[in-house]
Amino acid sequence: MHDPDCLFCKIVQGRIPSRKVHEDEEFFAFHDIRPAAPIHFLVVPKAHVASMAQVSDAHAPMLGRMMALAPRLAMQEGCNPYPEGGFRLMVNTGAEGGQEVHHLHLHVLGGPRPWARG
Repeated sequence: MHDPDCLFCKIVQGRIPSRKVHEDEEFFAFHDIRPAAPIHFLVVPKAHVASMAQVSDAHAPMLGRMMALAPRLAMQEGCNPYPEGGFRLMVNTGAEGGQEVHHLHLHVLGGPRPWARG
């Protein structure tokens, strides 16, 4: 369930180095190489799914676990607690949606505002 040409599949497999935030059987999280906020990391499923456009009902449990993992990792990485603090979750889909790597990924952004972009 990997794409041999996919950048994120290569990162998940350890073929390309990354600054790992988290790894379990289903997900890999790592710091964005071009952070748009003081805290900016990605959560990717280990199984290759190209984008939200390819998601089906069968992916719903995985997406739920991914969304539930994000707040825990945000706090672990230094986001301030809700409600004064918080974080942003973002999924880009397709060229017009700003997706640059065609492997489903969740951006987690946080830290003091203003952010450079995003």
